[in-house]
Amino acid sequence: MADPLGLIGASGGGGQIGGPRGLHGPGQTPGQPGGAADPSAPSFKDVLTQNLDKVNQLQAEASSATEDLMTGKRTDLEGVLLATQKADTAFRMLLALRNKVQAAYEEVKQIRV
Repeated sequence: MADPLGLIGASGGGGQIGGPRGLHGPGQTPGQPGGAADPSAPSFKDVLTQNLDKVNQLQAEASSATEDLMTGKRTDLEGVLLATQKADTAFRMLLALRNKVQAAYEEVKQIRV
């Protein structure tokens, strides 16, 4: 997946969200000094939607390959196993992402204001 939040390649912060100077001010994004957000960069929602569509497509391909193998339209077992493993790996990654987002949400809920 891409880095939609700009946290992986943040310069000067050693990968930390706030960097050495603390939290970024309003309108500033991590990894981009001065707060000028790249208007051509896709949003987090767009990246997430694209990845959901890709996982859905891999699941459909795996189901189709399995059906074709069972009906005799396909004879390559290796291709079916590969399609199934790709779909499984993509789904597990998506599930791990969901768990991380849910854990982050729970942590933010615990912050007292």
